[in-house]
Amino acid sequence: MMEEKIGWIGTGVMGKSMCAHLLNAGYKIFVYNRTKAKAEDLINNGAVWCSNPKEVAEKSDIIFTIVGFPKDVEEVYLGDNGVLKEAQQGSIIVDMTTSEPSLAQHIFEQAKLLGISSIDAPVSGGDVGAKQGTLAIMAGGDKETYEKVLPLFQLMGKNIAYMGKAGAGQHTKMSNQILIASTMIGVVESLLYAYKAGNDLQEVINVIGKGAAGCWSINNLGPRIVNKNFDPGFFIKHFIKDMGIALKEAKAMSLSLPGLALAYQFYIAAEALGLENLGTHGLYKVFAKMNAV
Repeated sequence: MMEEKIGWIGTGVMGKSMCAHLLNAGYKIFVYNRTKAKAEDLINNGAVWCSNPKEVAEKSDIIFTIVGFPKDVEEVYLGDNGVLKEAQQGSIIVDMTTSEPSLAQHIFEQAKLLGISSIDAPVSGGDVGAKQGTLAIMAGGDKETYEKVLPLFQLMGKNIAYMGKAGAGQHTKMSNQILIASTMIGVVESLLYAYKAGNDLQEVINVIGKGAAGCWSINNLGPRIVNKNFDPGFFIKHFIKDMGIALKEAKAMSLSLPGLALAYQFYIAAEALGLENLGTHGLYKVFAKMNAV
């Protein structure tokens, strides 16, 4: 058994697999999720259930969180049963939710007042990366704290980088989401075009995915579209949240991002059609509907 006791809050599509890597490496895990059933696999494999985030913090040296929205992050850390109510001096908190850079900075400062170190470390790679332990992890906070947590990050990801001060990890993730947003439009339009032209879609992916147009989205999500599998590796509703954060941050920097703004509107349309719980590649259904496909 590893010496450090790990707390884990959030066992959704990605969090469960990420936590499992730490559990399988021999760490003692204290786990909490709003829906206990989503943590049952971890509990059955040795994780210890806690009744709220405060209890997780009380029992852990390093606490990881990956929840849904900034309001959830705020509640998990700063609420009445939040992590900072019981986290011990000298402990480390690591938020892996994609959230607001300003909130990451605020949590960092509040934790510092209590003698607690804080890292914001959002991830990219979806459910596949979480399961395979190949996530990209973008970290902000104190470099010394990052170095302490790095061995744990290495159990969950392969592309791991320290980006700078508190909030820098979140800003990097916004850059990631901005790129994905417009790329996904290209993916679905490309496949719709191939479909209307009568091409075999998988054969198209096999060819263009190895050329200049190759990208993670076409090679990993393209086949899901072909197979009409729109299960979430990352929810549309969470992607809408991320794009909203990026647009808000861009406005604060007097930065115009028309491509992102357009992609955002298409995803809002997906939400209006009741598709918010599909994966981000569910955008294909919006474009298919527009074209009566």
